[in-house]
Amino acid sequence: MAVSEDDTSCWVHKDLTVTTKQIQALLTAVRASGEKDECQVQLTGIEREYWMGTEIGRLKDYGFRGTVTAGDGCNQKEGKMGAGYVNLRKKRKSQQRKVGRKEEGSSSNCLELAAFVLALCSKPVTKPMLYLCDNQALLKVVNRWVGEG
Repeated sequence: MAVSEDDTSCWVHKDLTVTTKQIQALLTAVRASGEKDECQVQLTGIEREYWMGTEIGRLKDYGFRGTVTAGDGCNQKEGKMGAGYVNLRKKRKSQQRKVGRKEEGSSSNCLELAAFVLALCSKPVTKPMLYLCDNQALLKVVNRWVGEG
């Protein structure tokens, strides 16, 4: 079922019965305006079912025994660019920085790489780190480093 102008969809198991009330609750949530909510991963109760069905859950990454960090770049309409990361197990461990200048133009790759560098520089990496991102260029760069120490 498509629920927004951004082609968002909601997929459920073929044997699940979805009520009109549930569909209306989803539509209301999707259409809500306001600031972005902070991601709060809860791996207990009914929330566990949701999170284990996400890409990260299906890859079994919530059980990863090292550091789990997610980063992203942000290119806002006013020409402001930024980058940030968050450690998913230590909710207070996060950082964000302004990156570049409006006059330079913007590049999503620059912002994504900046978020990754912030995460790596936050403290010495003493145990395996799982870094979650959504940028193919960053993944290609890091793939060249794998096995290099």
